[in-house]
Amino acid sequence: MLVSAGRPFGQPFIRLEPDDMLDSLRAFGRTWPAKIFLGILVMSFALFGISNVIFDLGSNTVARVGEEDISAREFQRGYQAQINAFSQQTGMVPTPQDAVAMGIPTVVLNRLAADAAINRLGADFGLGVSEDRLAQLVRQDPSFGGTLGGFDRANFVRVLQANGFTEAEYFQLQRNAARRQQLSLGLFGGTPVSTTAQELVNRYTGDRRSIDYIVLNQANTMPVEEPTEEALQAYLEENQASFRAPETRNVKIISFSPQTLAENMEVSDAEIEAEYERTRQNYVRPERRTLQQVVLSTPELVSRFEAGLEAGESFEDLVAEAGVTPSQLGTLARTQVTDNNLGNAAFGLEEGAFAIIPGIGGRRAVHVSAIEGGGETPLAEVRDRVAESVALANARAGYIETLDQIEELRASFQPIETIAERFGLTLHEVGVTAAGGELSVLSDLDAESRQRIATQIFSTAEDAPLAPTISLGANNNVFFELDSVEPARDLALDEVRDQVVAAWTARETDLALQEQVQTLVADLEAGEDFFEVGMQVNQFPTLSQPLSRAGDGTQVLDGAVAEAAFGGGVGHVGSAVNGAGDYVVFRVVEITPAQSEPAPETREFVTEALRDSLYLDFVAGLRDEAGLRINQSALNQLLAADEAL
Repeated sequence: MLVSAGRPFGQPFIRLEPDDMLDSLRAFGRTWPAKIFLGILVMSFALFGISNVIFDLGSNTVARVGEEDISAREFQRGYQAQINAFSQQTGMVPTPQDAVAMGIPTVVLNRLAADAAINRLGADFGLGVSEDRLAQLVRQDPSFGGTLGGFDRANFVRVLQANGFTEAEYFQLQRNAARRQQLSLGLFGGTPVSTTAQELVNRYTGDRRSIDYIVLNQANTMPVEEPTEEALQAYLEENQASFRAPETRNVKIISFSPQTLAENMEVSDAEIEAEYERTRQNYVRPERRTLQQVVLSTPELVSRFEAGLEAGESFEDLVAEAGVTPSQLGTLARTQVTDNNLGNAAFGLEEGAFAIIPGIGGRRAVHVSAIEGGGETPLAEVRDRVAESVALANARAGYIETLDQIEELRASFQPIETIAERFGLTLHEVGVTAAGGELSVLSDLDAESRQRIATQIFSTAEDAPLAPTISLGANNNVFFELDSVEPARDLALDEVRDQVVAAWTARETDLALQEQVQTLVADLEAGEDFFEVGMQVNQFPTLSQPLSRAGDGTQVLDGAVAEAAFGGGVGHVGSAVNGAGDYVVFRVVEITPAQSEPAPETREFVTEALRDSLYLDFVAGLRDEAGLRINQSALNQLLAADEAL
């Protein structure tokens, strides 16, 4: 039997008007059976633990610690901050499922719960910060400074909005931070620090190791035999993921901006001439002079050049006679000369003349060897520049109208070739991979824009009738058509033979090098002399300077080598690979202990670490004592909303 909306199909509806329905419900609600039914319903909710959602935690409250609520807004802000921090550290943005699997929501809730517990304790003790002090802290915060360095309220509001805070939320955040700091310093500021702890940290950071070492790389290893076809094929199969042709999407694409629209735009002679007349003052060429100077470093040189200047002798003759070489200052306009003495003298001389002017610690002779006349540049010399300016102005004026026409043609499914030809735009046919590097043919776009275009291309369905317009700004759009898709595929050996041979050879050489290093280390551990061991590979051992845990600052004995050397005492033998890929085989020959007294920064580090540890344990205890109740429904809704975004 067919049913429709809960009734047998074909049976007529029994319809109640809205007013009749409400009257019936009200009448039923006044009866004893209805009251008993509702009472049972409420009791059942309470028995199944739903009462806290109805009567206790509201929909905007994610959790409660004691009497302190953690709002949905606080959780969202903390959650997003944790996601951003994770992204900056790893270079990847986790999905909501990944975030839950890694426990990020739990970390955020525990931190907010700890803050709430300590805030409540501080409020109970009457701790906090005065309004005047709070205002002073805000005014001193450099994040809110203006261009002149002082507090700028407009910048203050802008920074808060950018970070999702209202003023009230920000000030409350600062009050809570001050309260927590007062509690931390008040309770644990005078905590005594163990002398042993300071000594341990001092030894860890201050000890030094001196080592004998030799350096091995592939140059120290005999060449491996040529690989067989079977070896190459096996290597390719083991490392097929490194030898794949990525998915390629073949597109026809045009970039549309005033600049690209102007590239092939025709401009009439009349427009060029009119623009030149309108802007000819912009094409005035300044006079430029080619300048030389000679420093007159002795009184004899000063006297000789002064006498030659008075007698009308040439600069060239005086230079040749004195045996000095003039400094070439270049061909410069007056505005390019920053030395006023030099500029005033040089631009007051005739071509070929020179003058003697003050210099640093003496005198100098300045010579004008050539003069390029200035004045108005003829149209013939700047015609192309003027034409480009006119074309760009016309393109900007007609950009919106042209954009509307392009969108209309695309909506009518006109081929992109037709659009490019009609508006004089350059059409590019390119195979694009997910990285988008091939889009460098769009030279007017930066790398970030090209990546954004590639992402859009790869998110477009193969059978999409119309690819979406990509807007990169107010006056910058990209249009494309997806022609075909070449799926990712494994490459055959013949396609990547040279790369496979190189990779196989590098691996086999490194394996041989590792085996050689292991043999040398084993010989040293057996007590053989380091010099004799080094001679096995034609290497003389070198004694290092005392190393810190960061190495000696060179690429050879870097932190990786030093960390391995610090793995044992005198006589400790080992090997490590440095950042350059070289193998360093070593033996520790001497330990230089740290200074007997810990440095002030060491004591400060240990003190702060101890105080922070005690504070964190104290806060965790407060949180556990107060009790953390979570509104799982509200939390799930927030995480689901984040997933939907």
